[in-house]
Amino acid sequence: MTLKEYLAVQVSASTVKIYLFEINHFVKFIGTKEAKQASYETIVKYVIHLRNQYDNPGTIHRIIQAIKQYFFYLIEIGERSSHPCRYLSIQDKSRNEIQIQDLLNENELERLLVREDRYENLRLRNQVVMSLLVYQGLRIKELVNLKVEDVDLVNEKLNVKARRGTNQRLMNLKPTQLLILQDYLNEARKSLLKTESSNLIITARGTAEKGDGVHYLVSTYQDLYPTKRITPTKIRQSVIVNLLKKGNDLRVVQVFAGHKKASTTEKYRQTNLEQLRLFVNRYHPLG
Repeated sequence: MTLKEYLAVQVSASTVKIYLFEINHFVKFIGTKEAKQASYETIVKYVIHLRNQYDNPGTIHRIIQAIKQYFFYLIEIGERSSHPCRYLSIQDKSRNEIQIQDLLNENELERLLVREDRYENLRLRNQVVMSLLVYQGLRIKELVNLKVEDVDLVNEKLNVKARRGTNQRLMNLKPTQLLILQDYLNEARKSLLKTESSNLIITARGTAEKGDGVHYLVSTYQDLYPTKRITPTKIRQSVIVNLLKKGNDLRVVQVFAGHKKASTTEKYRQTNLEQLRLFVNRYHPLG
């Protein structure tokens, strides 16, 4: 019995594909032999690695469930006698919690747009991705679900469709983005594309980006700010807080961010005030 056959009995067909991807990633990261013999401590170290890659506890939870099924499979076919992480669970805080120490100011965000890549097509693709994170503050799901037709270079607009937790919005594109997007759409994307897809962002393998590639790309900037945690969510949070810092009306920022509720945007304004309080206490102590 193959792993795929085993999973087909345990979970839905769509989940089989997801679990196979996560299990293969785990085995590749740990090593084939080491993965089969992995201890609880090894799994925990991998979870720590995942926490450095992903903000969403739900994503980490899904990966852990996939790994659990992998070890149940090994027990089923007689390659293991015990399960190393049967009862492993995480108690992470919400991905929406804003960590002040990780926020980037406008100059720090701009530095994320400067990048050298060996291949021109990938350089343009990466510039497009980073500019959409830094200038439009998009969520990962919004970014990877963009279609080519969502980009209107003539009217300098980007159509961001509604997702769970965010509203649809028509966003302005920066002048510098127009040139990058034009070159990407006319040349780089066509060269990268290996299968038919209407998705805007294409991977180095020529397929539609699902999100993991964006997380990896952002993680390569970690050395720029070693004391901060650089993730797509932290970039989005920084963009929103910086807009509020500049005195933009709460409603304007709410529309920009796509927040369904004003209370969600209000959390960012409170974070901005908390930053100011910490600054005052650090540099102008009263006592």
